Amino acid sequence: MLRVFFTFIILIHGFIHLLGFLKAFNLAEINQLRLPVSNFAGLVWLLVCLLFAISAVTYFFKWHWWWMLAIIAVVISQVLVIWYWPDSKFGTVANIIILAVSIIGYGNWNFEQRTARELQRFWPVEESEAEVITPRHLSTVPPVVQFWMENAGVVGQLSQQRVYLEQRGEMKTTPDGNWMPVRAEQYIGTTQPAFLWIADVQAAPFAHLAGRDRYIDGKGRMLIKFLSVVPVVDSEGPKIDQGSLLRYLAEMVWYPSAALQEYIEWKQLDSTTAKATMEYGGIAASGIFQFNKKGDVTAFEANRYYERKEGATLEKWLITINGNSYRSIEGIRVPTSAEISWKLAGGDFTWYKLQIDSLRFNPQNN
Repeated sequence: MLRVFFTFIILIHGFIHLLGFLKAFNLAEINQLRLPVSNFAGLVWLLVCLLFAISAVTYFFKWHWWWMLAIIAVVISQVLVIWYWPDSKFGTVANIIILAVSIIGYGNWNFEQRTARELQRFWPVEESEAEVITPRHLSTVPPVVQFWMENAGVVGQLSQQRVYLEQRGEMKTTPDGNWMPVRAEQYIGTTQPAFLWIADVQAAPFAHLAGRDRYIDGKGRMLIKFLSVVPVVDSEGPKIDQGSLLRYLAEMVWYPSAALQEYIEWKQLDSTTAKATMEYGGIAASGIFQFNKKGDVTAFEANRYYERKEGATLEKWLITINGNSYRSIEGIRVPTSAEISWKLAGGDFTWYKLQIDSLRFNPQNN
């Protein structure tokens, strides 16, 4: 509905510019413009009308470059408004509205372009040859992890070198904050561990946050922009690297064959728990996987840095998996629902609830 409304605004504003064209060529009596309009100026009024009309159509059909035409149209339109002031002064209001939305459009486009460039760094067009997992591969991990691998169905399947998933959920930034709807997609590489999580968070009506959580070459970076334009969070450094590594480790429940990679070392603690230590890019971190009697992962817990105003502190980070959400996807048994919490001194803070809508292994493209 909002898209239709804004399209209507652009079209109406554009068609109003026809008045200058009609007056210049004496095609109609235009009392709204009292100042004389030359033929050249009339053609400029017509050009702006066409630019607004095309930008309205491209905006409605979600062409990513629509904002380019809109900004050009706004600039020329405002020159005409100033030139024919005060007859056309109210056009300034429409130009400001269209310019504001165009800047947001540019922000979305720039965010997507930047993400696409980062994706190419670890998601090559050509897929390397994936290896079929055999019982011999499982001999390198403890029995409880072997049981998980067998239960997940990785034996006889190709290793998951690349993974693409779509998820939805809700998150909040403070314990007493409001839940905000989230839509996200994620790309994962396992030969050289990496991921790119791209999220759209509906912070409020007509306001969204564009988020990107990146882990490439052993380095993590979290970037969040309000309306895809204004930076809200831009964090990187050793503590972010550690947290990104732990996230990759925990999310192996969606690509279990990665547990067999050489950069992960396993130690069985008892019949239902195992400690995984991952070392990559000069950063090492550990977490504990909990399993049930069927071999499904039920939880993952680790010490991760929790960002707050006073500074980051090392806190317990817990992922609780919904045991009823396990599904077989492309022959691999994976969970599709989970909650993520911080175990803080003041009480537990569950900040993200997620649901996997789509999951693909070794896709040729997204």
